[in-house]
Amino acid sequence: MSKIKITDTSLRDGHQSLWATRMTTKDMLPILEDLDQVGYHSLEVWGGATFDVCIRYLNEDPWTRLKLIRQHVKNTKLQMLVRGQSLVGYTHYPDDVAERFIEKAAENGIEIFRVFDALNDLRNLETVMKTIKKTGLHAQACVVYTISPVHSLNHFLDTALKLQDMGADSICIKDMAGLLAPYASYDLVKSLKENLRVPVQLHTHYIGGLAIATLLKAAEAGVDVIDTASVPMAFGSSQPPVETIVRALQESDWDTGLDLHKLFDVANYFEKMRLSRGFERGVTSISDMQVFEHQIPGGMISNLYSQLEEQKASDRIGEVLDEIPKVRADLGFPPLVTPTSQIIVIQAVLNVLMEDRYKLCPAEVKDYVKGLYGRPPVAITDEIKKKIIGDEAIITVRPADLLEPILDKCRNETRNFAKNDEDVLTYALFPQVALKFFEARELKTNLTNEDSTHPADKKGTDVAVSGKKAINEKKAVSIVEGDEEMRIEEIEQIIKALDNSSIEQLDLQKNNCRLYLSKSNTVVPERPREYSNVVVTAEEKPPVVEEQLDLTEIIAPMVGTFYAAPSPEAESFVKVGDVVEQGQTLCILEAMKLMNEIKAEARGTIVKIMVENNEAVEYGQVLFLIQQD
Repeated sequence: MSKIKITDTSLRDGHQSLWATRMTTKDMLPILEDLDQVGYHSLEVWGGATFDVCIRYLNEDPWTRLKLIRQHVKNTKLQMLVRGQSLVGYTHYPDDVAERFIEKAAENGIEIFRVFDALNDLRNLETVMKTIKKTGLHAQACVVYTISPVHSLNHFLDTALKLQDMGADSICIKDMAGLLAPYASYDLVKSLKENLRVPVQLHTHYIGGLAIATLLKAAEAGVDVIDTASVPMAFGSSQPPVETIVRALQESDWDTGLDLHKLFDVANYFEKMRLSRGFERGVTSISDMQVFEHQIPGGMISNLYSQLEEQKASDRIGEVLDEIPKVRADLGFPPLVTPTSQIIVIQAVLNVLMEDRYKLCPAEVKDYVKGLYGRPPVAITDEIKKKIIGDEAIITVRPADLLEPILDKCRNETRNFAKNDEDVLTYALFPQVALKFFEARELKTNLTNEDSTHPADKKGTDVAVSGKKAINEKKAVSIVEGDEEMRIEEIEQIIKALDNSSIEQLDLQKNNCRLYLSKSNTVVPERPREYSNVVVTAEEKPPVVEEQLDLTEIIAPMVGTFYAAPSPEAESFVKVGDVVEQGQTLCILEAMKLMNEIKAEARGTIVKIMVENNEAVEYGQVLFLIQQD
């Protein structure tokens, strides 16, 4: 017997599971050196949703976060989660992006790469595994655990053996939904230890209440490393608490050797931060324990609640939870982990909201059915395929083989504002969000250069600011949406930089503010949006309809962002005066991180478009007026 090693997940999966990944780098810095002295096997600090949230909501550079953590953590290995060919995103990226991303993550401080594919389709791990091995760092490959008619112990063992043959330095059992029961844990770990040459690690979630017992039985079976979180970020949909596990194993053959006093010092810091920021404590509710039926992973369950609230449908959570296992069975029993968890859950939400199963299917769901995410564990029936993709063909090759290299194109498109390869990669992964982030960063830099006083040191009323701006466009100024706040004095600096006569719109509201300033003769260009290989740009505001007609309203079935849709000829965008056919895509609503096509229900002529490109829309808002033929 030997001591159990522990990976701490507090700085990644802990707050992703409970706090929607909202811990900032500023929150982390004061405790890093204490964490470094605990004696952990590794600290999971990056990957997963942290990258997206940094640029989308926190106005932080995720690469800067990693560099700062590396500067403060000198003794403990840093670890990240890689979603296979999806890296830290929700779709597959070309091999050139995957290779460069792994190289730059290694350069900036990652030493252990935990890689997984949501479908256990090992073709989707080939590129990242090969690149990690080239760096000389640790490649930890995951066996994604789930329960279904086809997921057996032999299936998991066979997957682990193939991963070992691919060069895995260790194997992780990734139980993202807390489904692994204690005795099944013992049997699975024992089987892996008896048949593998490499160490075995276990990652599980507390969501259904099994995790502590599951880890203890894994210890008895010989597991080498386990994942835990500091108690303020444990329980509920997160990992089990390190303090409980350390005490449970004290004076046993698997004693961790960690100092409880140091662990509670760390916990006290996180608890004070939790209380000051209003973050939730991990608890297990009845709907959480239904994980044994719906199988939603820890990081997704909190997002599901917030998404339903956003859609003004939180009262329908029960219906959605009932629908999820049905959709999962329809789509071939995929393990529910990013991105398949989003794909299955969002389709279930839409089935409930539309009250017509598969009437509205996001592009990502269609891509999954086409095979663009990999092979489902079970073939999807022809009936379900027909409902979702009609007569479109299914691909059988490795999905990334269909993707052309894009890094050179991204370097060219970002040459005026990317400071380094890290910026280029950020843009390659999340182009629209990255542009907004770069705009905010540039504006912040300009303000700092003009005024050395830090915004936090100024006095004044806090006003959140949002809007759009062209990169390097001095006559149009705004600040991206996000948690970042600016004060009145800073807004005044922007206004003074423009002629007052040039202000087209200035609408400041406490806690819900939009600021959009531009020269009246200046067109503010938007970053073209790529959708189905067609570049979509902002359309002109439609003309006012003078005559009264008997019109059909096309309304938004969800809260989201409106994007113009290309015409069938892909030479223009759907516009006033166009005759549209039944089933033709009228627009795309970006909602819940997915693209949702809104289609015409009958043939007709577009009389009026009620919203503008890139505009946020509410549930039930009218999008189009159509005169049916």
